Amino acid sequence: MSLLLIKSGHIYSPDYKGMKDILIIHEKVFSIGQDIDLTVFDMINGYLKILDASKCIIIPGHIDQHVHLDGGGGEGGPQYRTPPTQFSEFVKAGITAVVGLLGTDGIARSLKSLFMKAKELEQEGISTWIYTGAYQYPSPTITGSITSDLLFVDKVIGLKIAVSDHRASHPTIEEFIRVVSESRIAGILAGKAGVVHIHMGSEKQGLGYLFEIINKTDIPIGQFAPTHLAKNEESFKNDIAFGKMGGYVDLTTGASAGPQSTGKIKASRAVKRLIEEGVSINRITMSSDGNGSIPRWNEHKELIGMSVSSLSSLHQEFRDLIQQERLSIENAIRVTSTNIAEHLKFEHKGEIREGKDADLLVLDQDSLQIKHVVAKGKVLMEDEKVIKFGTFE
Repeated sequence: MSLLLIKSGHIYSPDYKGMKDILIIHEKVFSIGQDIDLTVFDMINGYLKILDASKCIIIPGHIDQHVHLDGGGGEGGPQYRTPPTQFSEFVKAGITAVVGLLGTDGIARSLKSLFMKAKELEQEGISTWIYTGAYQYPSPTITGSITSDLLFVDKVIGLKIAVSDHRASHPTIEEFIRVVSESRIAGILAGKAGVVHIHMGSEKQGLGYLFEIINKTDIPIGQFAPTHLAKNEESFKNDIAFGKMGGYVDLTTGASAGPQSTGKIKASRAVKRLIEEGVSINRITMSSDGNGSIPRWNEHKELIGMSVSSLSSLHQEFRDLIQQERLSIENAIRVTSTNIAEHLKFEHKGEIREGKDADLLVLDQDSLQIKHVVAKGKVLMEDEKVIKFGTFE
C-alpha cells in the first residue's frame, strides 16, 4: 500500500481551500482536511511518507498539451532534429500530464514511435496522451484513418494539423472541414475530446480558416484548439475576437523565451491582455511547445537561426502571470491546468479534490519555486531535487 501525507499547505484547487493536509492513497487524493489523524496508520507506518508543505502553496500539476515527446524540428536539415525528451525534464518543469505530437516532419518522424514514447513516459511516472496527424494533409495516422486512431488507440485524443504556415500543406476549407468533422465524430464515438489542435503559422489568413468554418457549419467552436497565437499585434486582434466568441486561445510559452524581434507577445502578457479585452479566463490556456524547434526566418523565408523550446518555460510563465501580471493564483492555475483538463476531457485532472488523480505541485509561497512534485501519487521531486529519473537517465 502506498500512502503519502502532505502537511499544512495552502491548497488551491484552483479555488483557495485554506491551509489543510492532503492524504493520498495509491494514485488518488483520498482525503483533504485539517490535522489528519495519523493514529490509524500506526500499524502501517512503514508505508507512509510525509511531506512538509508549511509556508507553501499546493496546486494541481501543470498539464502541457503541446510537447514534441519524441523529438521535433528538422528545418535546416537532419542536424536540426531535436532529440526525444527525458523524464526528469518533465519533473523539473512541474508537468505531471502531457500531450505529445509530431511537428514539421510527419514523414521521417513516426506516430507509432511517438505512441511508444508516450507509453514509456507513462510507465516512468506521468500521464500521457498524443494527437494523431502532423503538419501534413492528408493526415498521417497509426491505423489508416483519423477515426480508427481515436476509436482504437487509447492514447489518441484528437488531431494535430497546421494551417496558415509556409511549411503546411495548405488544405482547402472543404478539406479542413472534413478532417475536423472526422475528428469530431470519432471523439463522440470514442468518448474523447476529439479536438483539432491547430498549429497556426504567420500567414495573413491566420484564424480566417476557423472563422469561415464556424460561420458556415454547426461545428462547435470548442472543437478547435488553435495554438501559437499572439504572433503579433495585428493577428492578436483576431485571437481576441476568437476568444470572445467562446473559442479556446492557447499561448506558447517556449516562444516567449526566444527572440522578440518577430513581434511575438509574451505569453503571460497576452493572457492579461485577453482578460482585459473581455475573453473569459476559462477559455485561455498556455502550452510550452516543449522540445520543439523555434526556427527564425528572414523575409524570404530562409532559415537564419534555430533554438529549442523549453519545457520549463511553462512554469516560468505561470510565475510571471502572478508576479508580473498580477493575476490571482486561482486564475493562473486555470491557464496551466484546469482549463486544459476541461477542454480535453481529462476528468481526473486539473483540480485537487477527493477522488481526483494525485498530481500536485508544492510551491514556495513567496518565490513560487517548485519544491515538491507528486504525480500519480508518487513523489518525483523532493526539496527541489529530482528523485525519480527515466530508465536510461
